[in-house]
Amino acid sequence: MFTPHRKLLATGALLGSALLAVPAAAHATAAPHEAARAGLAAAPAAAGLDDPAKKEIAMKIVSSAENSSLDWKAQYKYIEDIGDGRGYTAGIIGFCSGTGDMLDLVEYYTQVKPGNVLAAYLPALREVDGSDSHAGLDPNFTRDWAKAAQDAEFRKAQDRERDRVYFNPSVKQGKSDGVGVLGQFIYYDAIVMHGDGTDPTSFRNIRKRALSKAKPPSQGGNETTWLNAFLDARVWAMKQEEAHSDTSRVDTAQRVFLRKGNLNLDTPLDWKVYGDSFHIG
Repeated sequence: MFTPHRKLLATGALLGSALLAVPAAAHATAAPHEAARAGLAAAPAAAGLDDPAKKEIAMKIVSSAENSSLDWKAQYKYIEDIGDGRGYTAGIIGFCSGTGDMLDLVEYYTQVKPGNVLAAYLPALREVDGSDSHAGLDPNFTRDWAKAAQDAEFRKAQDRERDRVYFNPSVKQGKSDGVGVLGQFIYYDAIVMHGDGTDPTSFRNIRKRALSKAKPPSQGGNETTWLNAFLDARVWAMKQEEAHSDTSRVDTAQRVFLRKGNLNLDTPLDWKVYGDSFHIG
């Protein structure tokens, strides 16, 4: 239920043309030795979503929406066809057989571990890419996916592809736009669901739609105003497709954090997705 057909871009392109350079600091700070002479403690750098503790929170929130569970590490073995036209959806980020990211994952896994249990499915994955077909995958693909998930190399491959395609680009764009941890998470959740292609509902075009209503902090805008504009554009994008038309992952989760002014995504966190309640203490 994630990225439409071949929205995935090469890393260089995704981190180049789609993303802005991280802005320089607005003003210089006192040199460390000057601060020491003044008896001042250096302020700790603000955490981004790539801080390990924040990243763990992000994974739990996404898992609450995708798997109705905070236990995201239990999802490496997850696989099913959820009837959204994208074939099989699987793993920690919802790699899909019909959208190219599952193919990319299995190709990479086969590079690092030739002869793995999923390698034999590569021809079929190439054939079904762009469709919801299971041709060449049934009846044993789901069984073999779960078997592969017992392999630490396959779990690392999932982590690597999640970061390369989804997590790192969204955090980079968030920092470039001057938004904090919550904003970076909002971007991450959007790029996971919509990808970053050229169609109107892709991440970059959600952001472009938001830019017609507000400015990000890096352009002098208010962070909360900007994130509300981005979420408005995100809800519009979700409603363009029946499979994504339930917008509770925005309405009763991300909007809740934003209304509370929790721009750093600090715990405790309480939210709902699809009517289920979740808590991180």
